[in-house]
Amino acid sequence: MAPKNTNAALTPSAGATAPARRTPAAANTSETLERLRANIGPLSTTMLRELESTLPWYRRLSADERSSLGLVAQNGIAAFVSWYEHPSSPSWVLSDVFGTAPTELTRSISLQRALQLIRTVVQVVEDRVPELASANEQVSLREAVLRYSREVAFAAADVYARAAENRGAWDTRLEALAVDGILRGENIDALQSRISALGWTSHSRFTIMVGQAPSEANPTYLASVRRAAGRFAADAMVGIQGDRLILVLGDVSDPETAYLRLSELFAPGSVVYGPMAQTLADATASAKAAFAGMAVAKGWAAAPRPVSADDLWPERVIGGDDSARRALLANIYRPLVAASNGLEETLSSYLQLGHSLEAAARDLFVHSNTVRYRLRRVCDVTGWDPLIPREAFVLQTALVVGRLAPPVRSSAERPGGRG
Repeated sequence: MAPKNTNAALTPSAGATAPARRTPAAANTSETLERLRANIGPLSTTMLRELESTLPWYRRLSADERSSLGLVAQNGIAAFVSWYEHPSSPSWVLSDVFGTAPTELTRSISLQRALQLIRTVVQVVEDRVPELASANEQVSLREAVLRYSREVAFAAADVYARAAENRGAWDTRLEALAVDGILRGENIDALQSRISALGWTSHSRFTIMVGQAPSEANPTYLASVRRAAGRFAADAMVGIQGDRLILVLGDVSDPETAYLRLSELFAPGSVVYGPMAQTLADATASAKAAFAGMAVAKGWAAAPRPVSADDLWPERVIGGDDSARRALLANIYRPLVAASNGLEETLSSYLQLGHSLEAAARDLFVHSNTVRYRLRRVCDVTGWDPLIPREAFVLQTALVVGRLAPPVRSSAERPGGRG
């Protein structure tokens, strides 16, 4: 008979589970954790004093801003304690540290200053390590502080990156609303408020360019258009409406060069720019002129790219644009009639007789040099040269429009006011 094992009562059976024993390391970690929890308040107080003394920009913030940032820093210390207990779960970073503060954080300070804030918080905890951990746990605690600071730094970068994305998306929507407001002629005060929110500083020399948009006008393409426009104008806005790309420029320094270079950014096809507007209120008229010109630009087969909406007056009149009709009356026909000295008759005869100086001279019973002189005067008065075929067409259209327009009543013919 085999002897009994006297230690059998002390030996666990195969199916039994040995009672858990707390190792010295676990005991030390638990002790350090308890010390951290007990010192959250003192650490927060020390951290706030450190922020005041080491960061001059923090002292210049308003009380509300300091309160928000102080709350972020205090949450950072409290979250470190939680993370130290469960270091394998990094999901606390955004919710526990920043909470609802990302908006205030990104508005109050830059990313660089946010990292300075985090560095200060980490430094406060690191300086107190000898008080918070036993000698054999101090190295482990310092390493935990370093890993923690890395996680918080990445989380802060993520907060700022998302805020920048949201701000960019909001700016894009606001820019689209501002461009649409200019095209539709919205209230000037509301429109001024919108473009001011976009950082617009120009108050004069507004220009609108319209052309075909590329098939894939992605944000990268629009950003490149803005950067290119920024080299020629103090301010620029970009909008897409259907297949049209709209570029709003403010305070253009060199219009001729700017229009030519910027037209290269549009898709193939006509590019039309409206007349220079001296005020934001006039920008709507410039935009309407550009769109009206874009609708009829194909009527001038040899039109340059880009082309001014004013150079398309004849095509716009044929297309039914009443603003072009009024422009021909105000800028060409009426000044020509007011100049007298036979300028209208001479121009009409010259155009009807095949652009022949001699034929016009015989028709008017004057010398050909007289016809030549009067045609130069036509150019001086209207700004359009009848000796250039295209400009002669504009002048001829103005004559037709002027003859069809109702006569302007003199002041003597107008009904009098109330007696």
